[in-house]
Amino acid sequence: MKIITEAIVSNSEMIKNYKACREKAEAFGKIFILRNGQPDAVLFSVAEYKRISDLIEHMEYPEAKDIL
Repeated sequence: MKIITEAIVSNSEMIKNYKACREKAEAFGKIFILRNGQPDAVLFSVAEYKRISDLIEHMEYPEAKDIL
């Protein structure tokens, strides 16, 4: 998995400036949140979350027709 360095934020940055972090998630699809320099969480945009959810559902039920 490739991670764009601009899509990495610290936990304290997330707490102090949620709106800017949310806008980054919209721009990149997701941002990675570090706590004490270690990966802690990922914030997905709604569009990216939907894309991933659709992929997972398709993998779980490949015989189902795509109704989207």
